[in-house]
Amino acid sequence: NLARVTEPALGTLKKVRAAIRSAAPKGATETISYGIPAFKYKGTLVWYAAFSNHCSLFPTASVVKSFKSDLKRYSISKGTIQFPIDKPLPATLVRKLVKARVAQNESKKRR
Repeated sequence: NLARVTEPALGTLKKVRAAIRSAAPKGATETISYGIPAFKYKGTLVWYAAFSNHCSLFPTASVVKSFKSDLKRYSISKGTIQFPIDKPLPATLVRKLVKARVAQNESKKRR
């Protein structure tokens, strides 16, 4: 829930949220999943959150793996990208990650 997030993380998450929203299809919805903000479209697209020392975007393990070379500047783990609380991920990168998730979710639903 963004209501509990303070600056500078709040500004960072707002920028990440705007980038997600710009890449998500018209029918995407915002929700809280696992206690953090998420976007859904034919399943969850991505989650994002602020923590005490960093912010994170959770685009799933397969997307992190697919974009490993784009993410080498960031701390990554299986399905998580960590970035500084005062420096959002570049909007172009966020849009690429979200579009990859949209494609995955659309292909999953067709099977």
